[in-house]
Amino acid sequence: MQKPALDLQILTLPDNPGVYQYYDKDGKILYVGKAKNLKKRVSSYFNKIHDTAKTNVLVKKIVTIKHIVVPTETDALLLENNLIKTLQPRYNVLLRDDKTYPWICIKKEPFSRIFSTRNMVKDGSEYFGSYTSFKTVHTILDLIKELYPLRTCNYDLSASNINSGKFKVCLEYHIGNCKGHCEGLEPLEEYQRQVNAIREILKGNFKESLKDFKKLMNTYAQNLQFEEAQKIKEKIEVLENYQSRSTIINPKITNIDVFSIISDESAAYVNFLQISHGSIIRSHTLEMKKKLDESDEELLELAIIELRERFQLLSKEIIVPFEMDLGENIKITVPQLGDKKQILDLSIRNAKFYRIEQLKQLQIVDPDRHVNRIMAQMQKDLRLPVEPRHIECFDNSNIQGTNPVAACVVFKDGKPSKKDYRHFNVKTVEGPDDFASMTEIVYRRYKRLLDENQPLPQLIIIDGGKGQLSSALKSIDELGLRGKIAIIGIAKRLEELFYPGDSIPLYLDKKSETLKVIQQLRNEAHRFGITFHRDKRSKSALNSSVESIPGIGEKTMLALIQHFKSVKRLKLATEKEISDVIGVSKAKKIVDFYKTN
Repeated sequence: MQKPALDLQILTLPDNPGVYQYYDKDGKILYVGKAKNLKKRVSSYFNKIHDTAKTNVLVKKIVTIKHIVVPTETDALLLENNLIKTLQPRYNVLLRDDKTYPWICIKKEPFSRIFSTRNMVKDGSEYFGSYTSFKTVHTILDLIKELYPLRTCNYDLSASNINSGKFKVCLEYHIGNCKGHCEGLEPLEEYQRQVNAIREILKGNFKESLKDFKKLMNTYAQNLQFEEAQKIKEKIEVLENYQSRSTIINPKITNIDVFSIISDESAAYVNFLQISHGSIIRSHTLEMKKKLDESDEELLELAIIELRERFQLLSKEIIVPFEMDLGENIKITVPQLGDKKQILDLSIRNAKFYRIEQLKQLQIVDPDRHVNRIMAQMQKDLRLPVEPRHIECFDNSNIQGTNPVAACVVFKDGKPSKKDYRHFNVKTVEGPDDFASMTEIVYRRYKRLLDENQPLPQLIIIDGGKGQLSSALKSIDELGLRGKIAIIGIAKRLEELFYPGDSIPLYLDKKSETLKVIQQLRNEAHRFGITFHRDKRSKSALNSSVESIPGIGEKTMLALIQHFKSVKRLKLATEKEISDVIGVSKAKKIVDFYKTN
């Protein structure tokens, strides 16, 4: 039952767009959300039971609801983002990021310096970025240094200081990295022309610089200044090489931001690419920790607002994988083919690779959290009531009805527990009847576990389709375990998963971790069963072969079986090798027997 005070708070909410905040009994912020219609959105939390336990727990804790009305939904998005970062509520997506990113600064001063910095000073200087790694910044600064000889000193190069001869040229001038601006050896207009060209490069526009360099190279060549022309040619090659590495699709695609999202049970990864003049001038991937099983649409919406604000993005068009509403001023494009679709696919690939890297690091640094994530994902994918911490998988092995055996492999927390593996000799079934064998083995396995009060698995996997699954279910029903243990069958051909009483199979994504764990279980059961079957078949062949040799008794036969394992190895053994096991006289009988037969 809701508290009366809470009922009243919901009834008095307006029907306008805005942001709502939930607080607990101690006045601590629990959650911040945005809505087109505040009353409808907030009411939806209290008039149903939610799918996730976390959301139900959140709703039980809410005591106070506060709200802020804004003119449009876009304003609500911006305000929600700011409040989440400021208040950091317990149940909101975790978007904490205390990093300060590097910028490239063109300093507002005579003979502008160009350098990297983490601090933005509001003195009229221009800042380009921010960049997500210093490696990118150093690459760009190295490119600029190779193309244009700029000053690196921090002198105040005012006209009066230069005219008074206050400064002298340094080593940078003598080695050709600077034109001696401190002594007025290069006019300010020429220096600023180079700064303008660098400004265009930082915006992703290489055309103007290439055009100027090519014109200059031709001028030098016509004047027979071939050494200078060669130096300019080298600069053109440097610029073209950098451009070819950054240009990806189509120079006509300009001033567009691309966003994509990949998510799993616990987190989402949003990749952002900034495109200018056909080049990627920035790429960044943001990790978002889920708190309430948020949808991809909600998460991507929040990430776009955050990234546009963080990187001061002003583009009017964005490319995304699905339709969404970010206000009237932003054009949303969901490409289906062509150059823009290729850019979106590139962004998705970046998000996937980043996720794989993060998961590998997590597996090394925090294996328990990695296991918890996989278990939660398997529970969701397979629609199980609990996490499948203990899984058992069964497989039958027989060749033309001979030596029928079965194997049971056990996985605990997603990993093989080899000490719990079990082999079974099929006892009650005559001939090659896989269905009857499965019924017998499953019954024997769980009858024993029940008799010995051993823990039962949360999930049983049967290697086979509907027929094998039905056979296993007979034993589960006979033991009264239906409903207590989840059971599914996996068919080999299309990796179909069958559930009891459902004729339509479930197909998992071929790359999903859940399917990989199931395939590993199935393959391990097959390997374990086949190994046992081969050993048994070899021993029976060896038994029958050795029993037919005159003068060889049961004890000798057992000694040979234990040592040679198979008939083939016994036949290939020398008389000396056999005599070392059973003595000279018996070894001679065996060797003579195989020679004559």
